[in-house]
Amino acid sequence: MSCKQLGGACDLEFQADTFEKMAELSKQHGMEMFQKQDAAHLAAMQNMHELVKNPEEMTKWMESKKQLFASMPDS
Repeated sequence: MSCKQLGGACDLEFQADTFEKMAELSKQHGMEMFQKQDAAHLAAMQNMHELVKNPEEMTKWMESKKQLFASMPDS
């Protein structure tokens, strides 16, 4: 899955066997981009911050990402 597919701002691709591992890779990338103060990623993080404020919407978003992960072909 790409950074964008996981709510981020770029086309960097992550590969993992589980959604949880995929999310961890995305989180690590996000922390790196935060340290670099990458404007596009900071904007994406702000969007995620707003989403987290609504637990129902966050749950729906997370389920959609899990479904997308499950539908991805194995590499």
